[in-house]
Amino acid sequence: MSVISPQPGIMDIDLYVGGSSTVEGVTDVVKLSSNENPLGSSDVVKVAHAKTSHNLHRYPATDHAGLRTAIADVHGLDAERIICGVGSDEVLQFVTQAFAGEGDEIIYPEHGFSMYPILAKMVGAKPVAVPERERTVDVDAMLAACTKKTKIMFIANPGNPTGTMIGGNEVARLADGLPKGCILVHDGAYTEYVEGFDGGASLVESRDNVVMTRTFSKIYGLGGLRVGWGYAPKEIIDVLNRVRQPFNLSNIQMDVAEAAVRDQEWVAKCRTENARMRAWLAEALAENGVPSDTSTSNFILARFADQAEAEACDDHLTGEGLIVRRVTGYGLPNCLRITVGDEPACRRVAHAVGKFKAEYHGGSK
Repeated sequence: MSVISPQPGIMDIDLYVGGSSTVEGVTDVVKLSSNENPLGSSDVVKVAHAKTSHNLHRYPATDHAGLRTAIADVHGLDAERIICGVGSDEVLQFVTQAFAGEGDEIIYPEHGFSMYPILAKMVGAKPVAVPERERTVDVDAMLAACTKKTKIMFIANPGNPTGTMIGGNEVARLADGLPKGCILVHDGAYTEYVEGFDGGASLVESRDNVVMTRTFSKIYGLGGLRVGWGYAPKEIIDVLNRVRQPFNLSNIQMDVAEAAVRDQEWVAKCRTENARMRAWLAEALAENGVPSDTSTSNFILARFADQAEAEACDDHLTGEGLIVRRVTGYGLPNCLRITVGDEPACRRVAHAVGKFKAEYHGGSK
């Protein structure tokens, strides 16, 4: 037997399984499982992508100065307090690596992003899932779960896969109620879908224990490039930069992300169109007997009577070439997460769900 062993916790991590993008035997497939922007990226971004291809032989800047400056300009932030990563996932990993370890605890909501317990196990910390209230973060329960061993508290706000969110006062209550030495990580991957929401930036400005993360993978339509960023007190950023690989982002990633963040006209267009189709899809599903909570993101968490009905509906949708996401792993076995696609996709999925419900409850189970 080999004497080479991984660090404690690593072998407890299940290998990640990504969402499918194809259906055997079906050519006209619509993928609504990964919360991608159906409008894609803007023309400005595409031009930047083509232009940066001329510099593939050049090493990228290690300080990400251009991208950090662009983010700071657009959002009114301090560029010195911004860190960039390979998606916001990598920034979450930096925080975990730097501030938690074996014997510590990391708290997150029970229906929280699946990376939270993985990150905890990665460093040998104990992941602690806290019950939510009607699929929404329960601030009192989160604070009650804290102990002297709690080093990090993760919340996604808006949440994934719930789509729900808590207000700024509630987030502030979380930050103020944490044990000394504990960090609140406000994961804001879907921030841009909420009109006028700063994603937690004001909390970072006013407190020394809050880290905000954001991504270019959702509304900016750059999921394939993997770029994210974080905003935190300068003292925390200084620590995170010590575990960040110096060349973690390429010139292509940085140049394209810079063009994307400066094109806020495109962001506004995508937010408006998402809100329109999100409201339409939620109403259409409700009319077919499939309720959902008010979503503040670019997906809807459709609720069914039980796990059997949810899985049967997923099978029916797959047969129709519509790929959505089962969320049993998130503790929501009776739900399906459906990305808000373009209008044809939304109409197609609503029609298919309506057809399924009529057949399922008409005796054709």
